[in-house]
Amino acid sequence: MTAAVAKRSRPKRAAKVSRGRHHHRVYVVLLDPDVWYEGRFRKSNPDIERSKPCVYVGMTGLDPDVRFDKHKAGIQSNRYVQKYGIRLMPELYEVFNPMPYEAARDMEVELAIGLREQGYGVWQG
Repeated sequence: MTAAVAKRSRPKRAAKVSRGRHHHRVYVVLLDPDVWYEGRFRKSNPDIERSKPCVYVGMTGLDPDVRFDKHKAGIQSNRYVQKYGIRLMPELYEVFNPMPYEAARDMEVELAIGLREQGYGVWQG
C-alpha cells in the first residue's frame, strides 16, 4: 500500500470544538455620569432612568482589562470610554465569556439592548 493510499484510507477525525478556541468577549464599562451632557449620548438614550448608571458595551478578542486599558490610552478607543470610562463592570458580562466571534458580535447588540431596556444609559461599540 502506498503512502497516498494509506493516507486516504484513514478515517476522518471529528473536528474538535473547544471553548479554548473561543476567545472573543463582550464587556461593559461604567461611564462617569457627566457623559449625560454629551448631546449624542443623551439623544441615544431618551428613556434612561437617572438612578441607573451610564455604560459602554463592546466586544473584543482581547482580555477586557487589556481592551479597557487601550481605550483609556487612546488606542483604537471609543471617545466616551477614553474620556468618561471609570472601570469594567464584570458582573454584567462575565457569564457570557468567552465565545466565538459571531456570538460575541450578536451578544454585544443583545446586551446593549437589554441594559437599555433596564434603564441604563448605553453607548454601544
